[in-house]
Amino acid sequence: EDLKHLESRGVLTRVRGGAVVSRNGAMEMSLEETSTTNHAEKMAIAARAASLVENGQTIIIDVGSTTTELAKALSPELSRVVVITNGLNIALILEALPGVSVIVTGGTLRPLQHSLVAPMGTLLLDQLKADVAFLGCNGVDPTRGFTNSNIAEAEIKQAMVRSAEKTVFLADHDKSGQGAAAFVTDISGADLLITDDAADASVLNNLEGDGLGIEMVRPGVK
Repeated sequence: EDLKHLESRGVLTRVRGGAVVSRNGAMEMSLEETSTTNHAEKMAIAARAASLVENGQTIIIDVGSTTTELAKALSPELSRVVVITNGLNIALILEALPGVSVIVTGGTLRPLQHSLVAPMGTLLLDQLKADVAFLGCNGVDPTRGFTNSNIAEAEIKQAMVRSAEKTVFLADHDKSGQGAAAFVTDISGADLLITDDAADASVLNNLEGDGLGIEMVRPGVK
């Protein structure tokens, strides 16, 4: 039972005759745990992203703590909005909005993140076209582009980028200048980055130089 618990947390992988430590023993944090980090910044980023959503749009909302805040921040006055999401918790949040229809991507459940991934995770995304995709990431860097710590989730994010006319990344300041294991898209693959005012200014300047739109928000300021 202890091995099962550690495997579920991403600490180790069970193999015949024992277990091996995963990713140098790094433990993946649950969505609930990551939600407490830079919470005010994530709420401000989400509020700005929510203001971009218009009536009649089809949008994609990726899994993650900041995108969860986006789902919470969507106006109850919205109408004829279709949301495509791979986050089960996000789908449940949006269930309360009468003007929003929810499509869940399908796929295989990653319990810690409440996310749906491969196998069978991209089939629906390949058949749909959205106006805007709102994505999270674990790192954004001028050289490495947008990256994610989990390969399976990165694959879904790539499909979301392909399915949307416009791609908006939501990333608090801890993500700027960072790189993670799995590539999502290079800088030219995104249209806008919404971050907070504590993000590394030199990194943001370089990103803008590469043609990425940047919006910075200040926590607590509307």
